[in-house]
Amino acid sequence: MTERRAKKRKRRSPGASAPSMWDGLYGTVEVRRVQPYEAHKEYVCPGCHRTISKGTGHVVCVPSDAPDLRRHWHKGCWERRDRRAKRQT
Repeated sequence: MTERRAKKRKRRSPGASAPSMWDGLYGTVEVRRVQPYEAHKEYVCPGCHRTISKGTGHVVCVPSDAPDLRRHWHKGCWERRDRRAKRQT
């Protein structure tokens, strides 16, 4: 029987980059799921800059200290936001 080894992910060093608003700069971030039947407007996802169409399920992310910075994200873009930031720097 062969052993399976878990891949180790590289972790960012604590001082590598400034924290973004999604990593706690404006307090904790509340993430709410929007069901397709609740999505009545179109939004632009800040992760991919593409349109989130009416009737498409997505997530709404609201920083607790700055609720006016609420943003609507595709669920996949929100889950991969940390990988995108690493690649761009």
